[in-house]
Amino acid sequence: MKNDNFIKTNTVIVGSGVAGLFAALCLPKEQDVLVITKENLDDCDSFLAQGGVCVLKDINDFDCYFEDTMKAGHYENNPESVRVMIESSQDVIGTLIDLGVKFDTDGDGEYDYTREGAHRRNRILHHKDETGKEITATLLDIAKTKTNITFVTRTTMIDLIEKDNVCYGIVCYDEYGEKGAILADNVILATGGIGGLFKNSTNYPHITGDSFALALKHGIELQNMNYIQIHPTTLYSKKEGRRFLISESVRGEGAVLLNENGERFTDELQPRDVVTNAIVEEMKKFGTDHVYLNLPTMTSEEAKKRFPNIFEACMEEGYDMTKDNVPVTPAQHYMMGGVKTDTNGVTSMKNLYAVGETACNGVHGKNRLASNSLLESLVFAKRAADTIANDTSVKPSDVPEVDLEKYTSKEEIQKEFKHIIMDEIKRKDPDFYAKWCNDED
Repeated sequence: MKNDNFIKTNTVIVGSGVAGLFAALCLPKEQDVLVITKENLDDCDSFLAQGGVCVLKDINDFDCYFEDTMKAGHYENNPESVRVMIESSQDVIGTLIDLGVKFDTDGDGEYDYTREGAHRRNRILHHKDETGKEITATLLDIAKTKTNITFVTRTTMIDLIEKDNVCYGIVCYDEYGEKGAILADNVILATGGIGGLFKNSTNYPHITGDSFALALKHGIELQNMNYIQIHPTTLYSKKEGRRFLISESVRGEGAVLLNENGERFTDELQPRDVVTNAIVEEMKKFGTDHVYLNLPTMTSEEAKKRFPNIFEACMEEGYDMTKDNVPVTPAQHYMMGGVKTDTNGVTSMKNLYAVGETACNGVHGKNRLASNSLLESLVFAKRAADTIANDTSVKPSDVPEVDLEKYTSKEEIQKEFKHIIMDEIKRKDPDFYAKWCNDED
């Protein structure tokens, strides 16, 4: 197929989560934006985010918030990225509120800020226990009304079109199994993390790190690919499929972790990696594959109001979280590493950007602080969009020819991508691979 038969657009965004949607909305309305997504528009991990979104309540909290983020990340964070995220938080949250996002309020009508693990102060806004759904659905509804934004669902990116380290677009499979290409002035990768490669994960199974595999194939810089967060508390089940997350905000409201003897064994509000390690040690001690969570600080009615989604999921398994010990176990949750970017989402390849969980600008360090993910996605997606809008450089006109016949089936390509990513994780961190990844085949 000749290049003049390909789809052409100003910017193609791969992924319809909060980062991809906010980037699309922040691009100039004069630009044609094409958003492709691997499944349906609401089948993204952003919809699953329960706990909340952080915000700098006032300038007096800056140093504390900064230190909490750095400490959770084992001080391997990029301090500049942390500063940018925190300083931008009020503007971004204000924009969300202006767009119609609803956050919970207290009895006086003031915003109800909560606290989660490793936060020393209450600085987290929330919408019940479905904050990600509230934000992402609001952005999606608005994006659908924009005449310059087009959505294409059930379409999978399988390659980048590039020459001399300049990105010209992507190659993809559509929902009918047809191969095609999209030529674009700029490409934004917002494909999320790698949870679909793990046996136990809170992510959707189709979130398989496609951007990371293509970065490795094309020599695009990656960073900290072994910095993968294991969430301490997912609802234990022997059923196959995605693990149901029990948000850290439940522990922030007073939930405790108990072992087989009904004893507390850790400070539940420590950073996630610390709590996860404590749970793993307790499971080894008792020869079990789970521990227990109980919320003694709330009545059933209070818990149902504050955590309706989580309360219902536990009840479906036969547990009232305020009265019963709910079995929980760790599962893969989030990718701190990824495609290396600066604070504007710029990658090592010209005209290629990465945002959200796909990107690694160092803001999270080795371990992400609770409820920083939505904020990070929003802040740096906007900065990437602004950078594209202000870019007056001229891209070389010699677009490389694309041979669609060279690509094998989507299934074979996805299998290849998994091996590429897992091999890189094993190379970077054999111990992590042995502990969490060695049963994936």
